[in-house]
Amino acid sequence: KLLLCFMCCTTVLSMWLSNTSTTAMVMPIVEAVLQELVNAEEEREVISTAGSTIIEENEPIGLSEKHGQPSLELIFINEDPTQAQILVLPPKPSELGLSTKYRYQTRHDHMVCKCLSLSISYAATIGGLTTIIGTSTSLIFLEHFNNHYPNAEVVNFGTWFLFSFPISLIMLVLTWFWMHWLFLGCNFRETCSVSKKKKTKREEMSERRIQEEYKKLGNVSYPEMVTGFFFILMTLLWFTREPGFVPGWSSFFEKKGYRTDATVSVFLGFLLFLIPAKKPCFGKREKDGEKSTDINTLDPIITWKDFQKTMPWEIVVLVGGGYALAAGCKTSGLSTWIGRQMLSLSSLPYWAVTLLACILVSLVTEFVSNPATITIFLPILCSMSETLLINPLYTLIPVTMCISFAVMLPVGNPPNAIVFSYGHCQIKDMVKAGLGVNLIGLAVVMVAINTWGIRLFQLNSFPEWAVVSNVTSQT
Repeated sequence: KLLLCFMCCTTVLSMWLSNTSTTAMVMPIVEAVLQELVNAEEEREVISTAGSTIIEENEPIGLSEKHGQPSLELIFINEDPTQAQILVLPPKPSELGLSTKYRYQTRHDHMVCKCLSLSISYAATIGGLTTIIGTSTSLIFLEHFNNHYPNAEVVNFGTWFLFSFPISLIMLVLTWFWMHWLFLGCNFRETCSVSKKKKTKREEMSERRIQEEYKKLGNVSYPEMVTGFFFILMTLLWFTREPGFVPGWSSFFEKKGYRTDATVSVFLGFLLFLIPAKKPCFGKREKDGEKSTDINTLDPIITWKDFQKTMPWEIVVLVGGGYALAAGCKTSGLSTWIGRQMLSLSSLPYWAVTLLACILVSLVTEFVSNPATITIFLPILCSMSETLLINPLYTLIPVTMCISFAVMLPVGNPPNAIVFSYGHCQIKDMVKAGLGVNLIGLAVVMVAINTWGIRLFQLNSFPEWAVVSNVTSQT
């Protein structure tokens, strides 16, 4: 149940934050809980009675400070101690080169650490699929699709969420079952039991640790309240832009460029540069004449320096390079040539063509970054769909999702690297667990695109907006 709760929380966070930020934020909390689980008194008693000789000769290197914990570095970002922000980094590589034989008191402890750590990376990937802003891969797809098919007003924040939210729920449950079976065994009857049982020492210590972490958050501050309000407002505006069943607020604007999802995010983000980070006093005098020096009254919630540090400029450059690559393929006739080579696939059913494309990108993305993979394959898949007269969305949406399933190797995506750096799992563990998650994702996405995806995006016919692009590319 603790595993499922961590996965659910990570998935929800990853819907709105980047997968890397979510994993980096959740993993220190998971590591703290694992410290309490591994070093509970029950396990210490077992070690003391069963292997006292081994402990004297080779003191076990566990996760706690008493047993040589791989230290988590604390870096104070701000020079001012009143505004210092603590950044928790993973253990140093030199501290992770220790033999795993003595790092854990029992094999079960090792399996628990593997299971929880890897599940955080997988849950972050699953959550990123849910929203169009969850991953850079989906953003690159949306931008390329809107530029390649300017008359297609099909994919937006709302339609993507309706399609991908059931996928995320199904994948989350199936991944939880897979990880539980792979590392913790098949005791699902005991796990899913709703009967009240007396809590063990490990459960009490882990619960206490989670409560301590929650208390450290403190009360909600004024900047957090403003940001939370803008977040809710932005989400509502995204959903109500073009709901489909009723006219949205985009109907008030005639020009297409004024009613995109980017309009909402840029406008509300610009307001955060104007709203002060300190709550206005409205003429009230400060108590005892004390002046607040921690935050300047005129400082906004977001400064330009903060924006420069957190803005993923590499994605902007990569997207621009993708546009240049797509334009070069179209101008040189490469896309038309590739499309003609794909005529041999016309004898296959449409679902088989999509399945082959998903398997291909799933293999490539394990060794190439996700943004680079989708940038390369988008022009090719568009030409293939137009040549075979397949609705481009029938191929592009599953491929976009499958590119995010780079979960088998540490180099696949940054969350994998973060989890791997904690030293609980080896590459063979990631390959074994990631292969199952890959197969689960591939199966769920294929079922989704052939069921509710067909009804949602009207995939039964070749659309008019794709016919115009097809004629243009061939001329």
